[in-house]
Amino acid sequence: MRDAYHEELDSIGDSLVEMARLVGSAIGRATTAMLDADLKLAESVIAADEKVDDIQRDLETRAIQLLARQQPVATDLRIVVTSLRMSADLERSGDLAQHVAKVTRLRFPESPVPRDLQATLLEMGQLAQRLMAKAAEVIITKDVDLALQLEQDDDAMDLLHRTLFQHLMDDRWKHGIETAVDVTLLGRYYERFADHAVSVARRVVYLVTGDYADEIDPAAAVAESDGTAPVEGR
Repeated sequence: MRDAYHEELDSIGDSLVEMARLVGSAIGRATTAMLDADLKLAESVIAADEKVDDIQRDLETRAIQLLARQQPVATDLRIVVTSLRMSADLERSGDLAQHVAKVTRLRFPESPVPRDLQATLLEMGQLAQRLMAKAAEVIITKDVDLALQLEQDDDAMDLLHRTLFQHLMDDRWKHGIETAVDVTLLGRYYERFADHAVSVARRVVYLVTGDYADEIDPAAAVAESDGTAPVEGR
């Protein structure tokens, strides 16, 4: 009975990894569709979000059943509750990738992004995909140090987001209000996607340590992970 119980806990983790990989792929494909004005690719991103939703619903059902049947405590309870929260972050990430694709569909056959901003949006899309790939790795490895790094990596996304606004507020902006609205929304979608990847990583920190990420000293986490932390009594 206990073996089946722990197999079910493991399967919940596997579902989280699958969700992270799916939404990471979705944001990458949505970015390509946006920049290339590729309607077919945009439609595929929109349709594929249903699979992410299905996985989340199945994960929630299994997690609730585990809570009801097994009444987990301590670390096992943290795994179940934290997994539910991570699945919500990942589901929302999928929605954000879908939103990018929907803007592309709305503006087809033109790209919603002016040529002079395409490099910035491309960089945001690539960074979002890398952050989610790292979040998936954190779920698999439970690496606290790697999880804490995501918050630092997210600073680059915030900088790109500010760069977009600098263009929008520039007196030389010549692309009109409609495009300004599109770019504002797209920038927000990528910024929020990155925030959800960071949130997933922070929840893994809590799962592993029982402490919130902002309560942990990153230097101490590095020392602990590489075995250089001082041992009490030495």
